[in-house]
Amino acid sequence: MSPFAESRPRAALRVALSSHVTNGASAAVGLALIAALVHLLLGPFAAAAATVGVIVVVPPDQPAPRRGKFWHLLPPALIGPPLFFAIQELHQDPFRLAALLVPATFLAFLGAAWGKRGLPISISVMFSMIFSMAMPPRGGHEAALQATLYFALGGAAYLVYATLANAVLNGRYRVLTLVDALRSVARLMRTQARHFTADDGSGAGRTALLGRLLAQQAALSDQLQAARDILLESPRTPRRQQLAGMLMQVLELRDHLVACELDLDTLKAQRGQLPVLGALRDELAQLAAQIDQMADALLLHRVPAPLPGARALPSTLGAEEGGAAVAAGMPPPQLLARALVSRVGHIHDEVQRLVELARGDVPPDLAVVRAMWQMFVSPTGWSWRPLFGLWRWDAPPLRHAIRAALAIATGQAIAMVLPWGTHDYWILLTIVVVLRGSLAQTLERRNSRVAGTLLGCLLAGAILMAHPSALVVILLVTVAQGVAHAFAIQRYLITAVAATILALLQAHQLNAGLSPTFEVLERIADTLIGVGISWAFSYVLPSWERTQIPALVARTLAAQAAHAQQALALGQLRAVDNQAELGWRLARREAYDSLSALVQATQRSLVEPRAVQPPLDHLERLLAHSYQLLAQLTAVKTMLLQRRGRLDPGQIQGPLQQAAASIETALAGAEREAPPAGGAPAAAAVGPVALPDPFEDLSPWLVRRLQLASGIARQVRAEARQAVAALQAQRP
Repeated sequence: MSPFAESRPRAALRVALSSHVTNGASAAVGLALIAALVHLLLGPFAAAAATVGVIVVVPPDQPAPRRGKFWHLLPPALIGPPLFFAIQELHQDPFRLAALLVPATFLAFLGAAWGKRGLPISISVMFSMIFSMAMPPRGGHEAALQATLYFALGGAAYLVYATLANAVLNGRYRVLTLVDALRSVARLMRTQARHFTADDGSGAGRTALLGRLLAQQAALSDQLQAARDILLESPRTPRRQQLAGMLMQVLELRDHLVACELDLDTLKAQRGQLPVLGALRDELAQLAAQIDQMADALLLHRVPAPLPGARALPSTLGAEEGGAAVAAGMPPPQLLARALVSRVGHIHDEVQRLVELARGDVPPDLAVVRAMWQMFVSPTGWSWRPLFGLWRWDAPPLRHAIRAALAIATGQAIAMVLPWGTHDYWILLTIVVVLRGSLAQTLERRNSRVAGTLLGCLLAGAILMAHPSALVVILLVTVAQGVAHAFAIQRYLITAVAATILALLQAHQLNAGLSPTFEVLERIADTLIGVGISWAFSYVLPSWERTQIPALVARTLAAQAAHAQQALALGQLRAVDNQAELGWRLARREAYDSLSALVQATQRSLVEPRAVQPPLDHLERLLAHSYQLLAQLTAVKTMLLQRRGRLDPGQIQGPLQQAAASIETALAGAEREAPPAGGAPAAAAVGPVALPDPFEDLSPWLVRRLQLASGIARQVRAEARQAVAALQAQRP
């Protein structure tokens, strides 16, 4: 019987064994060990200050490669103590305190210039100041210096602990990041399977499904890069090579999933092909279930079961229909269906090899692994270049830093005049964790923070009413810290609940004379005030997504053109084997990453005021056509790599060169004539054809793919041109 027999226990166990929960548990253990050791050696006050030092260094501690882990955690450990000491010195002077908080906040939030790597550092720097305000004042310069030394001790100890723990857990993180990627692929496969069913007659269902596909493709791109960073670091041992080889197989599987979009709309319009599409849908759903089962086995250190049976693909190709399609220049539906069956067969083969790799039945492709080793991982060093390019008025990180500084100044001013002032830092803490660089992210944090605070207050109030012992409180604080860290990125609602419990229990420990009821009410009030300030200031110097989209569109066009040049290169046609093509793989990654960035920006713009929203219709069509172009080029590349024996070099060499030049010209905007946006599909641009059986002569099919790719490239450029023109027309 499977250990995941029931859906809810299965989901709970998957979460409990996930990479982010493992990382949260590691952080909680580190906090407990350091606090206990400092308490034993130096006393309770030293332990409390050291605990704050640990909490400040925790945010950047995420599953990461071993290389560069120490240097990534070092900035908060170095920057935090001076700021902590300065706040201790100025805590009794609210005006001088505000004079330090505001410029320090501005500088801290400039860390967003380093993107996802810099934001946790910004949060840590802010925590060092805000949690210093939470420390009860003891008075005197020496007391402040002593508290700072204990704070620095805790941060330094956790820096060493987290570096060692990340190295110890490296093997487990490799497995867990691969499991996360497998689950993302399985979700995408299920969504793709639903796309094989007939439309419901309304465009809303198709649009929603297409949006889900694009969102999952974007999420998968981020997931795969995180997996590359960990799995491709020093794959020297057989186990590491096995996991890296599985990751390479996942990348190939994604390409075949994208190619499944080809000719799908044409086949769905032919009722005689619906049984075939239904059988292919079921096959994809079954393969997704097999991937999930393999991921579950990896999660539990078990050998996955072999893929049962052979391909469950339809043997019949439907009734003779499609005269209108042939008249319009399309091949007969039976041949299109046969090609689609073949593509789903490729997916089955990729899953088969993935399972065999996981079982150790076949060796990984070490040539590909070695080629990907160092070229496809994110940099781990710090550079000043992002900061140098920040000083222009329209730079989003600069605007966000100014916005955050003004919000903190407002929050501090309100905290100074409130009738209660026991925990004035709670307002500032809420601003720091809620206010984000985009309105969409701020609104998501706002809702989660309010709901999480209310639920956390109820739970914390119930705990405090039970008058727990000091040992129980310490254990609950440790667990709450681990949970808050584990879900900070994955699901902030859970983090908000845990952080509220953590804050109220710590406040009760430091101020035991206060009423738990008053603390709960104060926490709710301060949270609502902080959330309101964050929400209001998200409209101050806003960085609307429309200001970033022209650059993202240009990046997408350049990436598509570069990928086309690499995918249509003649080198593979003349090769005697399939060597790892580094240039093509790099271009393919950039094509997917550029589309992912554009998808995410478009999604974030959906919650912005209608007056500043970008032209969503053009962008959606641009994204859809861009993925269609990727699909066509993927199909061509698959023919060149895996079906080279059925291609006539003399027949396809010229079309390959012409298509590469045509796509480059179209995407570069050199062509002034472009098909109308939303017009007839690119397939209509191909003249009447009489294609042979692709399993006998594949060259005409490759030529057809090249013609379709050239037509789609012109559509991509037309939509990009109209989207940018609409954006320029919106400017005042």
